Amino acid sequence: MTLNSTIVGIDLGTTNSLIAVVESEGPRILPNAVGDDLTPSAVLVDQGNVSVGKIARARASRCPEKVAMSFKRDMGTSRTFELEGKVFSPQELSAAVLRNLKQDAESSLGCSIEEAVISVPAYFNEAQRNATREAGEIAGLKVERLLNEPTAAAIAYGMHRREEELKVVVLDLGGGTFDVTVLEILEGVIEIQATAGDSRLGGDDFTSALAKALWSRQGLTEQDLPASPISRARWWAACDQAKARLSSQGSARIALPEFEIQPGSFQDFEIDLERNQVDEIWEPLVARLKGPTLRALRDADLRPESISDVLLVGGSTRLPCVQRFAASLFQRMPSRHPEPERIVAKGAALQAGLKDRNAAVEDLVVTDVAPFSLGIATRTTLDGFHLDDSFSPILERGTVIPASRIEQYTTVSDNQEGIQVEVFQGEHSLCQDNTALGKLKVSVPKAPAGKEMIDVRFTYDLNALLEVEVTVHSTQETHHLLLTGSKTRMSAEEIENARRAMKALKFHPRDALPNATALARAEDLYIDLRGRDREHLALAMAAFRAALDSQDPEQITAGRDQLNAVVDRLR
Repeated sequence: MTLNSTIVGIDLGTTNSLIAVVESEGPRILPNAVGDDLTPSAVLVDQGNVSVGKIARARASRCPEKVAMSFKRDMGTSRTFELEGKVFSPQELSAAVLRNLKQDAESSLGCSIEEAVISVPAYFNEAQRNATREAGEIAGLKVERLLNEPTAAAIAYGMHRREEELKVVVLDLGGGTFDVTVLEILEGVIEIQATAGDSRLGGDDFTSALAKALWSRQGLTEQDLPASPISRARWWAACDQAKARLSSQGSARIALPEFEIQPGSFQDFEIDLERNQVDEIWEPLVARLKGPTLRALRDADLRPESISDVLLVGGSTRLPCVQRFAASLFQRMPSRHPEPERIVAKGAALQAGLKDRNAAVEDLVVTDVAPFSLGIATRTTLDGFHLDDSFSPILERGTVIPASRIEQYTTVSDNQEGIQVEVFQGEHSLCQDNTALGKLKVSVPKAPAGKEMIDVRFTYDLNALLEVEVTVHSTQETHHLLLTGSKTRMSAEEIENARRAMKALKFHPRDALPNATALARAEDLYIDLRGRDREHLALAMAAFRAALDSQDPEQITAGRDQLNAVVDRLR
């Protein structure tokens, strides 16, 4: 196999992350060290040793203080995670995942990986997008493009339907975010027409709602929640597994023997769940899907009945209640991609191929839109009443990008000597309710109110970089400002320091991960089993440990395969 490019596509997910590359046959997901194409977005720090992926997720319920997960939801914030005395930002944890994916890709392809297209939720704001870019830089990647996740899915979907004329809605519900994108496919062009979403709604919220409701149904209150972090993690993990089973089954059982409710107080939990019961619990969350979906349709000036196809993307769209929501709103059965967790990574790889002029995608054209409105603070005057916090959009959401827009403004006071151009992002009429991105002070000649004018031009690119250009009419002086949109933006020096710190961390040896992961998964399951199942698992674990002691590669592989098979059967 010969690669046309070393640029890869990465889906950096809340729950799982993937890396893909375009080959002559199309996009291909690259396997990780344990042979899976899905790498859990989880980081474990144990005795100074850093591990990423399945081994970290397996240890989460036994050592929650050593494991970080779902940190994607905190990208662009000042929140930190402390693991074994080390403090990590969401960018640094994401960088650990990206570094792991990069190494797996290099091992699979036999060449170095230096550039990547990384997908982000369409409704990520500027701070979140910049944090994602920083994570890539810390991991040693040049981030060629940040690509909206539904756009990535649309690219992978549209690759095989380029000759058709379609209006499609992509509903992308992942572990932590929900995005809606409306697109049109016409003569090989995929045109994104509108996007909307909720960056705090995903599969984690469905698990949390189930965990809270079931706790209440046991006659226990919030005050009765387990004091132990281990017990809390076990409870959440059990509910998460039940949620996954209810995606394909009508019922599920939660069994937690010897569960510590409070220090020294143990109880056996066995809870039988029916799908209709949990659908009632999840009804408020499903209802939250409707608002962004209708907003995207309004922005595209379309009605549900005019949509040709509804594509479900993201692992959480496996939930039947989500599928029913889509079928009810659009009055048609949605198309659920056979691999909803993988389509975004494949689309990101195709976008990487577009950048590199790969022959596999040479006749594909893709447009995208701005997810938020961008504007400045102005004064509104009505009947002598002044409102100084009015939001004046210059580049509205849904504008095809890259784009450049210009608006004209005047001074508001006599002999005014300067104008402060304050830039905001959002959809509210008052700037105080939107997100401040930056400001630029411009000097103007003294003149009566309304006589001095300025032009404000916004230029917005595909990577969410905003250039503000202000020109004073009377002097023709031009002032520039490049906005990244993040108050917590890392400096070049901070990124370089973080990169050096990442290199200094002791990562678990890649060739030892399959064995360590198998044992970690087995240990995690062993805690929750009893009786013959527990005895059976213990025998498989003992056999595998004996194989490890033998140092015979064939025995180790056979023992690991047997142990993984037992874990998969008993889970």
